[in-house]
Amino acid sequence: MISRSLFTESKNLRIFDFDDTLVKTTSFIYITHKGGKKSKLSPAQYAIYNEKPGDVFDFSDFEQVKQPEEIKRITNVLRKVVQTSKEPVYILTARSAADPIRRYLKDIGINSNKINVIALASNNPKDKADWIEDMIDNKGYDDIYFADDSQKNVDTAKQMLRTKNVKWRVQHIKH
Repeated sequence: MISRSLFTESKNLRIFDFDDTLVKTTSFIYITHKGGKKSKLSPAQYAIYNEKPGDVFDFSDFEQVKQPEEIKRITNVLRKVVQTSKEPVYILTARSAADPIRRYLKDIGINSNKINVIALASNNPKDKADWIEDMIDNKGYDDIYFADDSQKNVDTAKQMLRTKNVKWRVQHIKH
């Protein structure tokens, strides 16, 4: 059998998470628990937090990028991918606002019209996996790279990708 890759070029999908993958911030998620007790979580803590009945979340810190500390090891990878990719590059974030991320990237010298910021407004790992699956099924991407600091997001994406006939690499970003 002759490989179809001899006749067609791969369509590359390159995806990076934002918080704790490309940047560390002082942004917190504030929670008012049932009974009125309040607490706060970092993005990394929120990624593994199991919501309890009655929890009310305040994400207002994420309407800006507060005191950003660039994670250069990964932003350098992003820079190289943006320079060499023929396809758009995606920032796929649980945040609800894309503009602060665009401003931050511009501030650190990554100002490219090839970067699309997708703000899902959800920390559900399935939402990221569903977005990636939609890009495969409906946009024809067949070579996938996904970088995220959340083990839940990594595991859920891998689980979905194992069901697809695509080349893929999922990288768990650890600090």
